[in-house]
Amino acid sequence: MKKIILALLLVTAFAFTSSRGDGDKIPTSIVKKLDGSKVNTNTFSNNGKPIIISFWATWCKPCKKELDAIQENYSEWTKETGVKLIAISIDDARSAGKVVTDVKSKGWDFEVYIDENSDFKRAMNVNNVPHTFLVDSAGKIVWSHNSYTEGDEEALYENVKKLIKGEPLKH
Repeated sequence: MKKIILALLLVTAFAFTSSRGDGDKIPTSIVKKLDGSKVNTNTFSNNGKPIIISFWATWCKPCKKELDAIQENYSEWTKETGVKLIAISIDDARSAGKVVTDVKSKGWDFEVYIDENSDFKRAMNVNNVPHTFLVDSAGKIVWSHNSYTEGDEEALYENVKKLIKGEPLKH
């Protein structure tokens, strides 16, 4: 029994220490643009301004609600803070066509990429969606949030503003 408990503790400790967290850089991976061309995630940048990376899927209703809520204020956010949103769909090759349809029908005007093989998802240790990360000007992850409830986008934006001011972020 002691061996089982010890093994579970070790597995749990490894899971927590290996997850992406504050101070980690955006890992290198290949994702697709909506036109099918490939992009390396190490090229994600925003001229020294913050980046929001949001993992989502076409079948995920909370994901779409979060992205819709952000879209409502996105132009104001970018004017005020310069923040850029990069939405990463985890849809596989079979459902990737739905991504383009969703983006067009929703009128999302932020960058959207498709991670068909889930390579970037795995590299970022995303277990379920929606999962949102805030990245600083140096490309380091400074905050993350999993799931979505109404109002979470406001907390995200408050953290964007705090990041720009150099203030501590609320986790």
